[in-house]
Amino acid sequence: MRPKAPFHAVDARSDWSTATMNRRTFIKRNAGLVLWSAALCYGVKLPRPAAAAEIPDIAVATGERTAATRAAVDLLGGMTRFVKPNQKVVIKPNMSFAGRPQDATDTHPDVVRELVALCKQAGAERIRVLDHTLRRGERCIEGIKKACDVYGDDIVQAVSRNRFFKPTAIAEGRQMKETDVIWEVLEADVLIAAPVAKSHSSAGVSLSMKGMMGLIWNRGIMHSRYDLHESIVDLASLLKPDLVVVDGSRVLSTNGPAGPGRVLKPDTIIASGDMVAADAQAVAMFEWYGRKLAPRNVKHIRIAHERGLGRMDIEKLHVKQIQVG
Repeated sequence: MRPKAPFHAVDARSDWSTATMNRRTFIKRNAGLVLWSAALCYGVKLPRPAAAAEIPDIAVATGERTAATRAAVDLLGGMTRFVKPNQKVVIKPNMSFAGRPQDATDTHPDVVRELVALCKQAGAERIRVLDHTLRRGERCIEGIKKACDVYGDDIVQAVSRNRFFKPTAIAEGRQMKETDVIWEVLEADVLIAAPVAKSHSSAGVSLSMKGMMGLIWNRGIMHSRYDLHESIVDLASLLKPDLVVVDGSRVLSTNGPAGPGRVLKPDTIIASGDMVAADAQAVAMFEWYGRKLAPRNVKHIRIAHERGLGRMDIEKLHVKQIQVG
């Protein structure tokens, strides 16, 4: 018998309503404004600018995971849209368990290596791949560290000592008002979330928002003192990834986060600049606990949407899907 989703992890409400220059350049821009103004006056419909039309809200690439990772980011305008030369970047994958890639408990090393490569190519000054692991750090990061060592042996780190964390207020927190965050995350110019898509016995699913718990010192308090879903959103209001790349090359659809459980192999990478939209797309695309779920069925996704941290109404967003390899 396939395990059912815990009642406190997945909310089964069936209906929910969504409540979101130089002289030549100067002349060109103003000429464009004049053209649009005239068109509006006379009721003429002009096409949207090409750049706005081409970049989707959510990019989905299916195929070999390395190529799919690059393709998904490229669909969003490429890594140079998110990372500028000389910036400091933190990539947050799942590295909490010492399982094998095929177990789908952690982000696949190939996906993380490709993200590091893209950041390098974009001119990042410093790249760190960080997680406050749940198991012994050296074992948990071993696979990803080996994959990324070609770019530097200090890139991948398990942060497990409290001196590397800094007390930080959560200005938009409803329940959780403060926490201790890895100081390199606070100093970074760019934060990239790279979660594996997996189920979670308490949160329903573990994706980009849930994954931010790996960047703080005391995650246990989010389970014991607060409503877990509310505190996930509180934390997401503080730690807002500039880019989310969901590793759906394998999906741990039951018995997460540690497994072993049923592993699906959709060979899919999802990317978005909107963490809520990325998580919502992953929920909608994959099977969870032996059935399909709508994004609104996951409480923290719905709350994040309601609080304006992103959009779960993916049917109203521009989603572009491609096949690679």
